[in-house]
Amino acid sequence: MTDITFRADNGYFIYKTGAIIIHENKVLMVKNENFPYYYTVGGRAGFGETSEEAVLREAYEETNVKFEIDRLAFIHENFIITDLFGIDSAHHEIGLYYLMKQSGDIDKIKCGSVGADGGEESLHWLPLDELSDLHLFPVFYKTELQNLTDEVRHFITKDGNTYRV
Repeated sequence: MTDITFRADNGYFIYKTGAIIIHENKVLMVKNENFPYYYTVGGRAGFGETSEEAVLREAYEETNVKFEIDRLAFIHENFIITDLFGIDSAHHEIGLYYLMKQSGDIDKIKCGSVGADGGEESLHWLPLDELSDLHLFPVFYKTELQNLTDEVRHFITKDGNTYRV
């Protein structure tokens, strides 16, 4: 399946999904050995794949555990500028972030993925009350994961600033 990523004149467009996996007041995040930050479980949707199919697939590929979707929690429009965190061109991302619920044995989670850059990835349970002290993406996780509601929240990150729409 081909990822929904395409080259434009000024950079790349990416359509991605994220799995918000929370257990015992901790969120599961990914760390790539080549980057100084944590990021959400998930990845690019494939052509012809719904965002729900993509997040279920990505969550399984990265954790080796099956999850179910609880609900859509966040929509994120992310404009990444050139040379930010080692990225060699501008990116325009649309991300849909789903709150997940456990359907498999969460104690059997193990990293099953490698980063797009070939870097080794590892999984980390990060305490929700310590997120504000960490370097992570999306940035709005630092505050929003402690204040989840039934509302779908929309965020835009542009020119280094993240704000809620």
